Amino acid sequence: MMNKQPCKNFGGGDGKKILYAGDTTLDSGAAYLAGILTHYGLDFDYLASDQPISSGECLTNYELYIISDYPVNNWNEKDFADVVKSVENGAGLIMLGGWESFYGLGGEYHDSLLADVLPVTMQNSDDRVQSATPYVIQPTGQHPITDGLPFDHPPIVGGFNRIAPKPDATTVMQMRPLEIDAGADGKLSFTPGDPLPLLVTGTFGTGRTAALATDVAPHWVGTFVDWGTPRINAQGPGANEVEIGSHYAEFFARLVNWVAHGRGY
Repeated sequence: MMNKQPCKNFGGGDGKKILYAGDTTLDSGAAYLAGILTHYGLDFDYLASDQPISSGECLTNYELYIISDYPVNNWNEKDFADVVKSVENGAGLIMLGGWESFYGLGGEYHDSLLADVLPVTMQNSDDRVQSATPYVIQPTGQHPITDGLPFDHPPIVGGFNRIAPKPDATTVMQMRPLEIDAGADGKLSFTPGDPLPLLVTGTFGTGRTAALATDVAPHWVGTFVDWGTPRINAQGPGANEVEIGSHYAEFFARLVNWVAHGRGY
């Protein structure tokens, strides 16, 4: 749903109260996460990338904030302070990657109050990596977000923001570049490079936090968006319909539920 005044209408069948901001519009990049949230019965308020957050007491009523490719100049200091207070008191915060996330091309969240809340350290200059060769996703160990997902057939991503885990954070997923060489005989060889953090989780006060270095939508998300069969047709309120992989959708639903202390996690 799309509200210029957030938190007037929220709360789905499972009681979630989510504010999702960014990814341009519901008829473009935001259609992917909007479709996943709706498919899993998670009701939300949505703000397009050109809509500023509206200050007010209602901003602190959310149980989860998802910030994805959302311009930092859409906030004022009171907005930031309200979200920080809410997370400290038990709400969740997720930042997903993009050109206007973390530092990005124009995100510059490194100087905002959210830099203290997120479980990663951001660069103070352009942190975008756009690669013509794949980065393969791997879990680093057991975690409710990733347990049971079929990483024996791992997905790949093609772009991300460079982030670094804070000392008390947990790197749940990493990504390894595949260096591809074509020999004189035409045979290809694949050499994995050093791992980089992809999904990092942490806490702030009594709230849970997460930073995902890549985007939820093409093009950075790469073939991750097609991970899993059967495929799912999903559509959020007012959004374009998307066709996505079932494991991709389950991963993002798990991420949202874990950060929001949902469904037994």
